[in-house]
Amino acid sequence: MTLASSLLYAIRILFPKSSPSSSSGRKSNGERSLAGALLCIGLSLVPLVSVLVISDGMIQGITGRLIGLCSQDIAVFLDMSAWQEKYGGKITEKDCNDIAQRLSLVEGVTDAFPELDSTALAAGKSSRSGASVRAVQGDIFSANKAFASLFTVVEGSVDLVPDSSGKNKAILCKKIADDLGLHAGDSLRLICVNKTAGGSLSPRMVPFTVSGIVSSGYQELDALWVFIPLEAGLANFSPASSKLVFGLKTADSFSPELMQVKDHVIDDVFGFAGNEELEGATVWTWNDLNSAQYQNYSSTKALLLLIMLLIVLVASVNISSALVMIVMERRKEIAILKSVGGSAGGITVAFLLAGFSAGCGGVLLGIPLGLLAGVNINTIINFMEKIINFFVKFLYILFNADLSSFKGVRLLDPAFYLQDIPISVPFKELLVIAFGTLLLSLAVSAIPAVKAGREKPLDTLRKL
Repeated sequence: MTLASSLLYAIRILFPKSSPSSSSGRKSNGERSLAGALLCIGLSLVPLVSVLVISDGMIQGITGRLIGLCSQDIAVFLDMSAWQEKYGGKITEKDCNDIAQRLSLVEGVTDAFPELDSTALAAGKSSRSGASVRAVQGDIFSANKAFASLFTVVEGSVDLVPDSSGKNKAILCKKIADDLGLHAGDSLRLICVNKTAGGSLSPRMVPFTVSGIVSSGYQELDALWVFIPLEAGLANFSPASSKLVFGLKTADSFSPELMQVKDHVIDDVFGFAGNEELEGATVWTWNDLNSAQYQNYSSTKALLLLIMLLIVLVASVNISSALVMIVMERRKEIAILKSVGGSAGGITVAFLLAGFSAGCGGVLLGIPLGLLAGVNINTIINFMEKIINFFVKFLYILFNADLSSFKGVRLLDPAFYLQDIPISVPFKELLVIAFGTLLLSLAVSAIPAVKAGREKPLDTLRKL
């Protein structure tokens, strides 16, 4: 029995002219079960592909914001106390710009931005809140491509360069601005604690004018950040309560060559490349600084995919049960084929091809539907929220509840998730899922296919 003969018999199994077990022409139970198995595999792939697309996009979106807006690709931390001991004075904005210019010339580094990070108590109109203060260059929101693309301007402008009045400007993220009740043009007071020469703590209040409000699209980041000019940060925050960091950009944050760039930076910072050593400096990559969060996201994604894969595994078992029923219904056909010279191997191959075809059909159905759902997830979530909120409002009205106390239902709370999920289609992983499903279809088809090939024609024909 040739491969072509096995293929023709597999087509006959999938598309019979008339059912071997039904004189009415209707499909047999086995044929209906095989069609149902195809549908089950397709439907089980929809959540798997959707979860893959959504989780990949969300992880990349959050990680991209952590890298681009916070840690940068490589971070060089500089000990300001060591600087003061070496040069006998506080580090200035010009010193920071000179170091940034030096680091930007390192091989593999495309740009460098100085930043002073500290904490303070932010006081607004309605309340006070702890704030993570970031003293940056005045044109950071235009010079840094990540800032320009990932931050959305909600109010005012994003210019920190002092105007003719000489007042210090500040830019707030949306969540902390809402908590403080501040808008563009309002006054903000930052209360910081500095150490005196004698070691005692001395509080200091610095006034700022809110020039703008921005949003990163991730509320966890928007809840704390306050941006002020680098010069104001160096003048008002003590080295003991703040840290100076130089964020370095590279061509690709996820490139395997990032470690080589880090080595070049280390050579420059510690004077191995012939430059003056930067006292007390340490060098870290974004993965070093955000490893716990990144591993947490990756493990959550892996767990979700494992659950979805189990659903596909259960659905694929339907192919095996459907083929068992088809073998039982076609015992007469198998016996006749064997009696006229059909081989056991040829019949086994025919049933394997039938099961494989069911898996192919499931892949062709499930992956496009899963991609369609994943790519349009933001629209789907918004639509579901509108439907849910409509019915909740209806219940409020029905039971005469106070509508003023109604708060809209959010399926994905922006306090923990991105406001809009970025779409990322991982084609390599989709190919793995497709090939894995096809191999799984072959595996579950093996037992009934081998059983069909071992059918004894004499025993079957005697019972007719």
